[in-house]
Amino acid sequence: MAGEPQADCLFCKIVAKEVPATLVRETETTVAFRDINPQAPTHVLVIPKAHYPDAASLAAAEPGIAADVLREAGEVAAAESVDGSGYRIVLNTGAGAGQTVFHAHAHVLGGRGLNWPPG
Repeated sequence: MAGEPQADCLFCKIVAKEVPATLVRETETTVAFRDINPQAPTHVLVIPKAHYPDAASLAAAEPGIAADVLREAGEVAAAESVDGSGYRIVLNTGAGAGQTVFHAHAHVLGGRGLNWPPG
């Protein structure tokens, strides 16, 4: 059921504290933690505590929580001191776009030059 924890979801297990992660921030609706395979000096994932498979389904069902994820991404950037130099928020949707964990999440990347176009 949408929004409910999924037994086979890595990020649901992180939310439940069943799998360790290096937490950066936590709110009532979100958790932010360091990526285990960082692509930049700052690479933090911000996830909703509720399970939705991707950003689009999260936004359709829970626009307030989707806004919380984006707000927390900005707070992470400030806490990591990359807000002044610039940072990127990436929301991959689908395997073809590089999504590997099907629980909505935002990557906050910063601390180095981020070329455009990406990929």
